[in-house]
Amino acid sequence: MSRRFPTSVLRILPFLVPALVAVAAWALWLGWDQQRDVHPDGSTSGPYEAWQVVGLVLTLLVPVYWAVSRGHTAGAVLGTTAGLTAAAWYDWSDDSTGLFAIGVGMVMIGSLAGTAAVSGVIALAGQGMRRTAS
Repeated sequence: MSRRFPTSVLRILPFLVPALVAVAAWALWLGWDQQRDVHPDGSTSGPYEAWQVVGLVLTLLVPVYWAVSRGHTAGAVLGTTAGLTAAAWYDWSDDSTGLFAIGVGMVMIGSLAGTAAVSGVIALAGQGMRRTAS
């Protein structure tokens, strides 16, 4: 007797995989770095370095490609955006000023726009490859 995933699980998988990978990637690339860098002139920067954010973005290309190449562009965009937004909220919610909500909103808008653009490019490239193959 073979066991199969219920249809409801298979329907949310294209959303769930990018969301879970986004949360895990945030923790891997950004979650451990909580200290601001203090420069000799007294100014501060951080807590994240550019290479950490680049690593996060490159890591997220994998689940986005996975979902879009299977025809689930909305799942790729919404799942990645939801995962990054939830991770940012969790990571930054201990900010005493309350301004973390603005940063979380910027993460949400930026990840929505960026993931939509990347998903569109992946979808168009896939259509072009299917046309040349036939």
